Amino acid sequence: MSDGASVVKGVDTTRVLAVWCPDWPVLAAVIDEGCPPQSPVAVVAAGKVAACSAQARVEGVRRGLRQREAQARCPELIVLHHDPDRDARAFEPVLAAVEQLAPPAAALRPGLCAIAARGPARYFGGERQAAELLVDHVADSSGVECQIGVADGIFAASHAARAGVIVPAGRSAEFLAPLDVAALDRPELVDVLRRLGIRALGAFAALPHVDVFARFGADAALAHRLARGLDPRPLAARAVPPDLTVVTDLEPPAERVDTAAFAARAQAEELHRKLARHGLACTRLVIEAHTENGEELTREWRHDGALSAADIADRVRWQLDGWLSGSTRADRPTAGVARLRLTPEGLVAQGGLQLGLWGDAGRGADRAHRALSRVQGLLGPDAVVTGVASGGRGPAEQVRWVPWGDERRPRRPPEQPWPGKLPAPAPALVCPEPLPAMVYGPDARSVGVNGRHLLTAPLCRVAIDGEPAVEVTSWAGPWPVDERWWAPAEAQRRARFQVCLADGRALLLALVSGRWQVEAVYD
Repeated sequence: MSDGASVVKGVDTTRVLAVWCPDWPVLAAVIDEGCPPQSPVAVVAAGKVAACSAQARVEGVRRGLRQREAQARCPELIVLHHDPDRDARAFEPVLAAVEQLAPPAAALRPGLCAIAARGPARYFGGERQAAELLVDHVADSSGVECQIGVADGIFAASHAARAGVIVPAGRSAEFLAPLDVAALDRPELVDVLRRLGIRALGAFAALPHVDVFARFGADAALAHRLARGLDPRPLAARAVPPDLTVVTDLEPPAERVDTAAFAARAQAEELHRKLARHGLACTRLVIEAHTENGEELTREWRHDGALSAADIADRVRWQLDGWLSGSTRADRPTAGVARLRLTPEGLVAQGGLQLGLWGDAGRGADRAHRALSRVQGLLGPDAVVTGVASGGRGPAEQVRWVPWGDERRPRRPPEQPWPGKLPAPAPALVCPEPLPAMVYGPDARSVGVNGRHLLTAPLCRVAIDGEPAVEVTSWAGPWPVDERWWAPAEAQRRARFQVCLADGRALLLALVSGRWQVEAVYD
């Protein structure tokens, strides 16, 4: 098909135009931090170089290097920390510039976006003409240099953009063949393929698709299709963020704080309603005031939690008071406020911001620490304890109670596999002291577990701590545990069962040394 799609071995693959901005994390960080141009810069994540500038690469800095080694290779290296939010925020002008010529754009990740090539190619006279116009327009509109690639499907187009080439229709598999299998961005699969001696996408694509699916699973089968140039994934258009800014023109311009604050309260309520309609709340607020004489005043307010309408109004009033009632005449604007603009930032899902246990960070935690320390002084250090997740097979073993203020260290490492550990779900209530119980089989005799961890009879009825026996509706187990068998004095053998009773209760039972007991209760 010459109108933007190609048929490759019976699969309809859309022609895609990808826009790639090289070293985007570095460029976004430089824009945000205001670093000098032509400086060696590295963006570091988890102590390793995630991206670096061309000047840094000249000095021997490479992705994956540890920060200390990168600085040893380039002592003048400017190290900036990775911030995904900053990368996405800085990429918005590039997306907007692309959409001015060819909407809508699909943001694949910060620094890389894609559009369907069919429309721009038809309108501008071909794929090459569209690519050249887009490169110039993005540079003029956002000041960012980019590379364009066109190929069949998103995967091939993304790699074509890195090479800055236009792959003819139907030849994406040929273009991808020499690339390293690391291009699949699947570390576990790539490791297996390399150990099998498969290092290029062409060699991977040559494997039978049925065998790849049977040996490696569905995700590897999708990767195999991508390596063959078959990319059925549709482009997902970027969701344009709603315009949440609220602007109010004051007529006549407000020169008194109370006059401006009255208008700001209505403006704050409007902003809060607009955020609520989109299911959002903000944690930062940018306040801009424009005076009659053309002065522009800007201030950003931050908050630990989501700002309510009253919080927004208070901060606007405080800021207006600071501007209009400056300590000296030189600090105040020369005319009244004619326009007031409120811009919400730090957007979160409404109700989705989880505060700390003690409320707002900082003061709430300090008050709690003082109060709990006072209780300890009155009743002793063990009167206030906190739970620490620990390793173990039983529910009581998986929590260690630590006195308030002591080092929160688990008794056993929780990341160990712990054979014999109970499967999910976890019980809701763990008995401080196990309750004695009796478990009966069909013949009213007590049930036991033999040396091969097999039940001597099915579980039929359970009597807890002298109560009347209740019918068992279902049960699972046993989960046998044989701990410290090499130390007879400390050895423990038990078998656990999950049991549902006819009265609606669900219990965790354990048979220890021939005696049944209730260890926990499920909700």
